Amino acid sequence: MSRLLLMRHGKAAFPDGVEDFERPLADRGRREAALAGDWIREHVGSVDAVICSTAIRTRETLAATGLEAPTTFLDSIYEGWTGSLLEAVQSVEASADIVLLVGHAPGTPGLAARLASEESDPTVVNEVRAGFPTSAIAVLDVARPWAQLDVGTATLLEVVIPR
Repeated sequence: MSRLLLMRHGKAAFPDGVEDFERPLADRGRREAALAGDWIREHVGSVDAVICSTAIRTRETLAATGLEAPTTFLDSIYEGWTGSLLEAVQSVEASADIVLLVGHAPGTPGLAARLASEESDPTVVNEVRAGFPTSAIAVLDVARPWAQLDVGTATLLEVVIPR
């Protein structure tokens, strides 16, 4: 059994004259991303692989978590829909047991909802669909190789909102 963690970036700042892609994290975003990293280390363990958007706020989120693992930065995650995010996860090395994807809304929560199988807790699926705040983490179990991950093939276990 593998575990997939789908995380939305931390709260970003809105500095004047800065394009969306270049927006940095706000202080709150750094603080909550650090809490997310603490939660992952305590409840999940070491991450084997990370997939991260190339946007500044996602890179800063990953750095603030303090998690270290081989990381792939992909432009396709920024403004990416569920299909491009799914393709990114499907490309992860089969040997990785725990994978973290750091992305954006609506793609990241959308992927969590689409991957959720009938074994997933409907309350948790509804929670993902109702809103996925910054630094939120969807936790999914995957019982197949990453390359075979598809819609409805993972169990959505919980949503963690580090505050």
